[in-house]
Amino acid sequence: MVTVSGGCQTLSMSTAPVSVPPPRRRILVVDDDPTVAEVVAGYLDRAGFAVDRAADGPTAVARAAAARPDLVVLDLMLPGMDGLEVCRVIREDGPLPVVMLTARGDEDDRILGLEVGADDYVTKPFSPRELVLRVESVLRRAGAAPPPGPWLRSGTLALDPAARRALRDGEELPLTIREFDLLAFFLRHPGRVLGREELMRRVWGWEFGDLSTVTVHVRRLREKIEDDPARPRLISTVWGVGYRFDPEASGDADGHVGEPAGGGGGDE
Repeated sequence: MVTVSGGCQTLSMSTAPVSVPPPRRRILVVDDDPTVAEVVAGYLDRAGFAVDRAADGPTAVARAAAARPDLVVLDLMLPGMDGLEVCRVIREDGPLPVVMLTARGDEDDRILGLEVGADDYVTKPFSPRELVLRVESVLRRAGAAPPPGPWLRSGTLALDPAARRALRDGEELPLTIREFDLLAFFLRHPGRVLGREELMRRVWGWEFGDLSTVTVHVRRLREKIEDDPARPRLISTVWGVGYRFDPEASGDADGHVGEPAGGGGGDE
């Protein structure tokens, strides 16, 4: 830029603001097969993620603790410590999205993975592109801006969507990302029968998938909010149709929103 002052020309530089790219999301890939790990890491890197790798359970736990990743892609079968135990341990320090890798057709392994808190799973052999899409979907869900509004309440349950806090009788509920979203959806639709297909669409954002994913998450949620999970009263099963959240069973006949007192077809 040229400016004139007292008959003299003065050169001055105008500097445009420098745009700093956001930091790359960090993914920890845990697989003892070096070929699988290399392919997965390569696809994630090209998708814009920063990737770290571990080939066994103890190393995965150490790296997750040293540099908390944004998400872990975790193989079920690992030397030293299996993927289920790794998932339990790394979740002790707080919520951490996990996508589990399991063998095709091994439904028990998939269910176990979901029961220990995995947010999603991909069966081997898999398309690396599909895995990247699943990773992006889970991260979007984990980082999505919560809908504005007050606390969601029903009886002794209270959820703060903005802070993603869940309370029962005033005590913090340790919910995974999906469990929180699922409970919030139930609280927003009290008394309504919700099919597993609808829950998968509305809570998971999937148009299709293994409906046992929903079943497992409902079971885990019952274990955390029901007095007797074997005889659930809050989330009841409507046989052949789906599930219904019963506000009357929680001591709240209407179901409502507001500040919590004192502060801040299914097959089961």
